Amino acid sequence: MRIAWHGHACFEINDGSTVVTDPHDGKSIGLAPPIVEADLVLLSHDHYDHNCARIVKGNPTVVESAVEETIKGAKIRTFKTFHDEAGGEKRGDNRIFSFEMDGVTFCHLGDLGHPLGDELVSSIGPVDVLFVPVGSVFTIDGAAGWETVAKIKPKIAVPMHYRLRGLSLSLRPLEDFLSHARVVVTRVGNEVVFVKDDLPESTEVWVFTF
Repeated sequence: MRIAWHGHACFEINDGSTVVTDPHDGKSIGLAPPIVEADLVLLSHDHYDHNCARIVKGNPTVVESAVEETIKGAKIRTFKTFHDEAGGEKRGDNRIFSFEMDGVTFCHLGDLGHPLGDELVSSIGPVDVLFVPVGSVFTIDGAAGWETVAKIKPKIAVPMHYRLRGLSLSLRPLEDFLSHARVVVTRVGNEVVFVKDDLPESTEVWVFTF
């Protein structure tokens, strides 16, 4: 199993088939564009920094609505949430994607803008790898990001959607999240390769570089 980060909320997960989450076009947000080919693209919401499916090569299947089915080898479930703390009145809806590949369960929170209730956390269920926004402004902040991690209790928490060099969006830095993390933090580089048996029993943080 391989995970690579293409900046912001865009990740590439590969294990025979390839899933890409929330692709951006690069130039619209001041980053290098993703160069990636995929079988499946998951879009958490229809904002320009998350919905650039056209940049992904390989004629992938694009999922941009609520589903509960297996597509291109990934067992997918979606959960409706909001892009803000006002029930979507400010920035609309947001989809959480839970998807399983080869026995590893991933959960991508998209642009989550509010705390998760206990009922929703229970519905999401066990998570191996959690992608959590932590940059504030348009999403939850670092403190709320860590509270979300503590509720879901993934084996691996991967922060995303925070300030990067060159990024044209005014987000808060990664340190706002890491300052709350009282667990092992590993800087894994731009990509990491692992098998399920490598994953820890209790939560650790993987920080990707871009």
